[in-house]
Formats: sequence, C-alpha cells, structure tokens
Amino acid sequence: MSKKTVFVDTGAWFAIADKSDMYHQPAKDHLRTILDNGDRLVTSNMIIHETVMLLTRRLSKDAALRFLDLICKAENVEVMQNDAAIEREAYDIFRKYAEHDFSITDCVSFVLMKSHALKRVFAFDKHFRTMRFSVEP
Repeated sequence: MSKKTVFVDTGAWFAIADKSDMYHQPAKDHLRTILDNGDRLVTSNMIIHETVMLLTRRLSKDAALRFLDLICKAENVEVMQNDAAIEREAYDIFRKYAEHDFSITDCVSFVLMKSHALKRVFAFDKHFRTMRFSVEP
C-alpha cells in the first residue's frame, strides 16, 4: 500500500454519520480532503462491525444500514480482514498495554496497520497516538 493510504477508525466513520457528533464537520471536511487528494481509504471488518453497532445503539438501525450500504458499495474503501495470526498478535498487544484502555478492535487495527506499513489514521482518539501512528485530522 502506498504512503497515500489512510486507515479509517470507528470514531471517524461515526462522526461522519452523526450530524450531532462534535467531530462531524471536521470529519466531513477531512474526508473531503482525503478524497480530493486521491488518497486511498482502508478500514477493517472489525471497524465496520464496531461502527454498525455504535450507529445502531446511538442513532438507529436505519443509520447503521445506510453506513453499511455505503461501505459495501464504496469503490474507494478497502476493507481488510483479520485472521487468527493477527488476532493473536492483537491479544498480545492488549495484554502488554493493559494500563491503556485499548479495545481488541484497536489492537487488531494496530496490527493491520503495522503489517501493511500504514502510518496515517483518520481517528479522533488517543489510542493511535499512543502507538505512534500519525493521527488525522
């Protein structure tokens, strides 16, 4: 993957979908910048699952379905899949950094990003900074 690839975390997807989210406008603006620059968007199956769950619980099932339909049809979004080896490594990170409030999804994201040499992440939480990724916006 090129250096122009941006990994998209749950918080970014949620902020784009929820007009009342405090990061909604910055998320929309940053997504537009990414797309205008021709950068590639990458996310994971676990991020998709987490975003659907969050949208369902905080907004509605319709909002979750709209997001899911959009992701499934998007030609500019690659969805990476984790496997058993990635999960084992993620569990090791979860244990090693037990003092942090990382989720397993966070840890899988770290492993996927590392294994694909991705440095940039579109996110609104501190977890990726802790692991020394370049957080945008």
